Amino acid sequence: MAESVELPGRLAILPFRNQVLLPGVFIRIRCTSHTSVKLVEQELWQREEKGLIGILPVRDAAEMTSMDSVLSQGVASESGERSSKVQINTSDAQKIDGKSHPEVIHWHKRGVAARALHLSRGVEKPSGRVTYIVVLEGLCRFNVEELNTRGPYCTAKISPLEMTKAEMEQIEQDPEFVTLSRQFKATAMELISVLEQKQKTGGRIKVLLETLPLHKLADIFVASFEMSLEEQLSMLDSVDPKVRLSKATELVDRHLQSIRVAEKITQKVEGQLSKSQKEFLLRQQMRAIKEELGDNDDDEDDLAALERKMQSAGMPSNIWKHAQRELRRLKKMQPQQPGYNSSRVYLELLADLPWQNASEEQELDLKAAKDRLDSDHYGLVKVKQRIIEYLAVRKLKPDARGPVLCFVGPPGVGKTSLASSIAAALGRNCVRISLGGVKDEADIRGHRRTYIGSMPGRLIDGLKRAGVCNPVMLLDEIDKTGSDVRGDPASALLEVLDPEQNKSFNDHYLNVPYDLSKVIFVATANRAQPIPPPLLDRMEVIELPGYTAEEKLRIAMQHLVPRVLDQHGLSSEYLQIPEAMVKLVIQRYTREAGVRNLERNLAALARAAAVRVAEKEQAVSVSKDVQKLASPLLDNRLAEEEEVEMEVLPMGVNNHEMSNTFKISSLLVVDEVMLEKILGPPRFDDQEAADRVATPGVSVGLVWTTFGGEVQFVEATAMVGTGELHLTGQLGDVIKESAQIALTWVRARVADHKLAAAEEISLLHGRDIHIHFPAGAVPKDGPSAGVTLVAALVSLFSQKSVRADTAMTGEMTLRGLVLPVGGIKDKILAAHRHGIKRVILPERNLKDLVEVPASVLSSLEILVAKRMEDVLEHAFDGGSPWGPHKIGTKLLKSRI
Repeated sequence: MAESVELPGRLAILPFRNQVLLPGVFIRIRCTSHTSVKLVEQELWQREEKGLIGILPVRDAAEMTSMDSVLSQGVASESGERSSKVQINTSDAQKIDGKSHPEVIHWHKRGVAARALHLSRGVEKPSGRVTYIVVLEGLCRFNVEELNTRGPYCTAKISPLEMTKAEMEQIEQDPEFVTLSRQFKATAMELISVLEQKQKTGGRIKVLLETLPLHKLADIFVASFEMSLEEQLSMLDSVDPKVRLSKATELVDRHLQSIRVAEKITQKVEGQLSKSQKEFLLRQQMRAIKEELGDNDDDEDDLAALERKMQSAGMPSNIWKHAQRELRRLKKMQPQQPGYNSSRVYLELLADLPWQNASEEQELDLKAAKDRLDSDHYGLVKVKQRIIEYLAVRKLKPDARGPVLCFVGPPGVGKTSLASSIAAALGRNCVRISLGGVKDEADIRGHRRTYIGSMPGRLIDGLKRAGVCNPVMLLDEIDKTGSDVRGDPASALLEVLDPEQNKSFNDHYLNVPYDLSKVIFVATANRAQPIPPPLLDRMEVIELPGYTAEEKLRIAMQHLVPRVLDQHGLSSEYLQIPEAMVKLVIQRYTREAGVRNLERNLAALARAAAVRVAEKEQAVSVSKDVQKLASPLLDNRLAEEEEVEMEVLPMGVNNHEMSNTFKISSLLVVDEVMLEKILGPPRFDDQEAADRVATPGVSVGLVWTTFGGEVQFVEATAMVGTGELHLTGQLGDVIKESAQIALTWVRARVADHKLAAAEEISLLHGRDIHIHFPAGAVPKDGPSAGVTLVAALVSLFSQKSVRADTAMTGEMTLRGLVLPVGGIKDKILAAHRHGIKRVILPERNLKDLVEVPASVLSSLEILVAKRMEDVLEHAFDGGSPWGPHKIGTKLLKSRI
């Protein structure tokens, strides 16, 4: 700062609205208005270092009323005259910021001359307006004698107010000034000491305090405090150094007192901190101490560890930027804040997700994959061939967007284990996601983080558990999803299973796109009908029908029996289940499409054997002195369940012989008597159909359920009534319509061919017909019972029984045409399991027999029908009971 400045007689004036610049103070301003830009260009930019301008405070009329008396008294106290105010109306002149203002602007009479220390010029886009950034230094005070508002900016005739060197030396000799200087310096030093303790600042101010004259330092010192406009103008008007020092001392002391009051309040608040807050402060201090000692390796900062984990996660650039913003926000939060834990859990999820981590696929060996499928799954030739084709395409084109395989079939046929075999063949991790009972869309897409207890969807959670971005993901029970007010999960799966969309799957909790295109999706379902058509269109459906009795036998001997023995701690040395006994279990105790109930029955046999073995091990103990073993006689007595005493053998008996004797005594071979004792009496027999069809009015139909094919009996009876039709058995609308159509066709045929007496043309005259589907607790619906209903009604009216070894399926029209139905393979397998020998099928279902195993077809007689008359001709002994009919269809045997 210059010691003395020669001011010109006239200065360009830059107005400061409601702000004051004091001598020795630096300020940075940005000039954008036309007036200020012109002033800077002509007075500062062109003159470079020689340019000087005047900074003059201006005030609004609203502020002038409250400040007038204060300013007037302050000026009069030091100069003996009232401070005059220059008022101009800017309605016809340039306004301060370049725009017109209707109100009156009050210009202060005193200002400060300033020079530019730094100038920079810029251009705003797209307007092209020129702007300047100016750093100004206040030099000295001046008084405005005359203000001219003509021209691009204001100019003023001024007179300097600074004292000469001689005048200043004379004032410094004044005892009052010396006292004020000491008082100001003591107060300032005390304030600097406080600031150094709190903020580690004040060193630069202390140097200025020692070097600069106090009357100049007063302006600089108080400018760093927050002051009102009145106080700033009062300091500007304080030309007398004694008045200036007095006011500066008052301001510094007031600032010092406010700091002390704040310290007292802080100490009082800190004394009232809760226990958890105190612990937090202590932990922070302990962390700082350990950092200073370099002993923080054992207690690593959690956030720093989280940041390193995020850096190594391999996030894409856009997601990494999002994670960094969230981490910066977390660092600013205290652990006690409500959102701290949720933000941290979210960042940990981002760090745990496998963004780039992928499992390396091993070289695909199709022969090894085929051998593994054959060893894990018996039968299912068509399904395994489709999986081998899928793997072959993956081998030729690893990045191929293959179809989403959906295995559809009854429970217990191996749908889930097929997905595991695919993952093992590819060398990938397998993640199972159960969709059964899912009704909330948030289970797929995740919950938004605004909710309490929000969490990611099942897909993102599955990927986190898998640890790789390319697992085989099994969507189990995809047909069991439902929709309600919380959304439709099946619709959310549309994006997941579409390879064109799942490249940027958006989970609501994650809130950033995630690439699912590398995931191999495999789905399972019991039925394809409940799956919405748009979702079903995105998948390739592979049907898994039920097993034949021969296939069940092979599965049991190769897979189930060894697994059951291992699960119960047994081996073939303790329990043997002969193949003939397994076959009896299949025939008499299970009639399912899968093998789960078969495994449960085998487990019951294993549990009974485990009890026997455990009891014998407890009874037969080996000591150092005697050996207690069972003899063949004991074996026989055990079989008869009699109480026996153990023989005592001498020590000379060979240990190997003793061991063999014990094993023989512990071996349990399942026979038919033990089978019935453990599993109870047989649940099924081959005489069920013959017993139930022995009376007229009963026929045997074939239906398809979620558990595979089943045999369904239809019973019809007549009673006195008014000609009504009664239906029972928990039937759906479709099967009720089939019953109406069947009755109408029977009545129409009787009337057309006059098969009844003239007075009995109306079959329902004076009687009601009741049709019942047994197992009323099971819902039934579908069109495939039409021909079965007609056969039951014809048997009732003709009083002739349907053949007990014949079952049928097919839909019929009102004119008697037999239409094709679905689930032929499952229905034929059900007939085979129930001991049915003859099956009547629609002629147009002949093509479906290709999927039926040859071993099943060889034991069945397949009869095809085109019209309802053909069905009746095959269903009754000796042909249709209502007259001869020429059958124009084929009779198929054995090999089809």
